[in-house]
Amino acid sequence: MTDAYIIDTCRTPRGIGKVGKGSLAHLHPQYLGATVLKALAERNDFNTAEVDDIIWGTSTQTGKQSSDLGRMAALTAGYDQKSSGTTLDRFCGSGITTVNMAAAQIMSGMEDLVIAGGTEMMSYTASVGNPEVLPMLDQGNMKLREMHPQSQQGVCADAIATLEGIDRKAVDELAVESQTRADRAIREGRFNKSVITVKNEDGSVALDREEFPRPGTTMESLAGLKTVFSMWRDIPVDENGETFGTLIQRQYPQIKEFDHVHHAGNSSGVVDGAAALLLASREYAQKNNLKPRARIVATANMGDCPTLMLNAPVPAAKKALAKANLTPNDIDLWEINEAFAVVAEKFIRDLKLDRDKVNVNGGAMALGHPIGATGSILISTLLDELERQDKKRGLVTMCAAGGMAPAIIIERL
Repeated sequence: MTDAYIIDTCRTPRGIGKVGKGSLAHLHPQYLGATVLKALAERNDFNTAEVDDIIWGTSTQTGKQSSDLGRMAALTAGYDQKSSGTTLDRFCGSGITTVNMAAAQIMSGMEDLVIAGGTEMMSYTASVGNPEVLPMLDQGNMKLREMHPQSQQGVCADAIATLEGIDRKAVDELAVESQTRADRAIREGRFNKSVITVKNEDGSVALDREEFPRPGTTMESLAGLKTVFSMWRDIPVDENGETFGTLIQRQYPQIKEFDHVHHAGNSSGVVDGAAALLLASREYAQKNNLKPRARIVATANMGDCPTLMLNAPVPAAKKALAKANLTPNDIDLWEINEAFAVVAEKFIRDLKLDRDKVNVNGGAMALGHPIGATGSILISTLLDELERQDKKRGLVTMCAAGGMAPAIIIERL
């Protein structure tokens, strides 16, 4: 089995995901995906006709984000028509899964040059969202609800906080730290190696910096924010009085009262963004003078309770470590997506991690979470930081709807 190498990564800055406020919101998702694909080709000067496949992640595949965005973005970027493309959906985990699948194709010997990545324009998806397609609200799929009741993500986050005894102070402290670290990373240029400028079609600059962070965030400012998912908890999901809250309590009757601790400041930000990674086999890299930056060590997928939804990252990380015959002590840096503060806080506590090794440049609470692209962004951020600190190994994982988590371990070369 051959090695799968990461040759390069690039990504857009994350723009605020609201029409009229976000600097990327006026762009077509295909154009945003094409921007990173074009930049990747220009930075590495490879023959796009030799790209075996482009594996792309997009969670909400409807309207402008439908019709195989990976293939259409490649054509928009001017790639040779021989470079095939496909688009997948593992909800929030899509951007890790694309890289994992690209690595698997190379390691199996079936392909030699593959691009992985993702795009999500939440400014667009917010305008076309249809809650009836969600498993917890699909009236035509009552059998699934009876087997695995699935609630709204924020209510799940508060349920986990309740069960784990993680209080408001702990999640707010993590949110402040995320903002502080992101601000430091931006000021020190830690993202500069991978972040590219997004230009409009007329050549003017659309966005050249992270747009979402709020560097002045403090415990005092967060204390003034009201928790929001107590409202979602009591929203009825059918005519029988079932609510997002009772869906969870049916499976976890020990929750008598929810301890609501999450709000806009300690939850992931709504943003637009795209990212791409160039992967190659050892033989292809050597033959074409491509300098590898990292090697894929192990990948894993893990399912967990769909009712709590957000708890799979810990078992996914353990599975990836076991596949690589490693322990947490062998990992120099960790990236766990901050979908909600409780996800990262529980991850750190359960694995007994050194907080100085986790999300060292901030996370989604400060920078935002463009769902289908985030996993690829995190791998890019991790690789840049391994190089900056002259460290060896890192692990990336994140929760995904349905109670899932992909994971990946990379080793810097």
